[in-house]
Amino acid sequence: MSTAEDPSAVYRRYLSAVLLHAQASARAVGLGATDLYALNILELHGAMTPSELGRMAGLTTGPTTRLVDRLEEGGYVRRAPDPGDRRKVVVQPLHQPEGLDKALAPARASIGEILRGYRPEEVAVLFDYFARAADAYQHATDQLTEL
Repeated sequence: MSTAEDPSAVYRRYLSAVLLHAQASARAVGLGATDLYALNILELHGAMTPSELGRMAGLTTGPTTRLVDRLEEGGYVRRAPDPGDRRKVVVQPLHQPEGLDKALAPARASIGEILRGYRPEEVAVLFDYFARAADAYQHATDQLTEL
């Protein structure tokens, strides 16, 4: 960072780069950004009802149904009876898109190289920030969706 660069602008540039990379990664494996994001949600949280997935992805009922249809058609998920309530259905992740690891490899390598330039205690601070910032963004998102 140059001394003349505004920290707020640096952070916004970082967030934009992350978003653009996510979109490019989705395109590289033949998916839309929301589809790849939904698969990430399922990988992180496991099987869930379509309404839970839609809520976490920021979608209403119609777009959620189309999302699950696309993912099921692509073989990435399956609808299955909810083990706790057989009247409900859950969306279960099956696998990640072919080529996703290859698409993500260059960024992972670059970020890994950056992280290797930090001392272990600095890396711990960075990951503490990531965890706390994720919680803060989730809380702020929840507040916005309650409006």
